[in-house]
Amino acid sequence: MSEKIFSNGEIVNIRVSNELVTILKSHYVKNMKRYSYTVDKYPSTFFFEEELKKREL
Repeated sequence: MSEKIFSNGEIVNIRVSNELVTILKSHYVKNMKRYSYTVDKYPSTFFFEEELKKREL
């Protein structure tokens, strides 16, 4: 199992739109060997680690 990059409650950017969102929860997808994340603005959608980036201050 890999280590997750983002934590619950962390504010991050969506890479494509550069929109700020807050991570609600994460889930390890075993067969893909990576984490998926649910965010506050799009609770019915999930994002993989490479679709998100650390917040730019």
